[in-house]
Amino acid sequence: MQSLVEGEDYYINDQGLWVFTEAYHRKRGYCCGSGCRHCPYGFKKETGVTSENVIRSNDQMGNELTISFPPKKIVSLVPSQSELLFDLGLDQEICGITKFCIRPEEKTKAKEKIGGTKNFNLEKIVALQPDLIIGNKEENYPEGIHALQQDCPVWMSDIYTLEDACSMIREVSRITDRAEAGQTMADEIIKRFSSYIPMQDNLHVAYFIWRDPYMVAARGTFIDDMLSKFGVTNAFAHLSRYPEVSLEKVIEAQPDLIFLSSEPYPFKEKHIEEFHEYLPSTKTLIVDGQFFSWFGSWLLEVPGYFNSLKVLCKP
Repeated sequence: MQSLVEGEDYYINDQGLWVFTEAYHRKRGYCCGSGCRHCPYGFKKETGVTSENVIRSNDQMGNELTISFPPKKIVSLVPSQSELLFDLGLDQEICGITKFCIRPEEKTKAKEKIGGTKNFNLEKIVALQPDLIIGNKEENYPEGIHALQQDCPVWMSDIYTLEDACSMIREVSRITDRAEAGQTMADEIIKRFSSYIPMQDNLHVAYFIWRDPYMVAARGTFIDDMLSKFGVTNAFAHLSRYPEVSLEKVIEAQPDLIFLSSEPYPFKEKHIEEFHEYLPSTKTLIVDGQFFSWFGSWLLEVPGYFNSLKVLCKP
């Protein structure tokens, strides 16, 4: 049997286990030579592998990842998380974003577009050879994520509350070598929300995200947590996620407020009349959906928007 040389053919990790190196696998024809960034050994195409040039992380879906550190090529599949990466100062590292990643406009325009959040181009993403892909359970489709995970490290967020969002910010900043900036950002978000005084009128709200069919945000969504932080009660909290609701069910619920979100369906002022005809005593407003559904650095702006919105919601 050919003798093995420690440091050349293998190294012993911090758990006392043998980890075979890229050189070992290449000499025996086991390595494809493409960088194998998805491999549990943590191969790096340029520098070989040591435990010093990788970082390990558990994402919010429970996946264990080994990531080249610091990552030099990052793809983001979620608009609010793309904005977060830019605000963390990762302009040079971001190599691909979706067509819906629009902020900051002056920076997103120049980045490679890899499709939408639900139909991203797998071949284009893999061709970029990213060290890290940032996705989200709700925003992205599982089949596409699973396919990407065969070739690249994919860090997935799964966010239902403000606390989840701040945890995501801290961990994403840690694995991208921006830990201090991320911690400062998360602390400031919590500080601003703590200073915000919620509405005290015990109003019930129906939050619409779609028309034809009507769909609302119900229990178990980030929007529901933001409504709670704003200071209102979700009129459809007895339902789960994003159910379809008939106009009859809306009338039966008798909400004090109806919020028509600007996204994903682009509700406009003309749609207010549709509800006013059947619920004349219910106040119906167009709200900026980004303030209720974006969970990155945009959260810094949310309490200020909530203060302005409170004035419009007063009975």
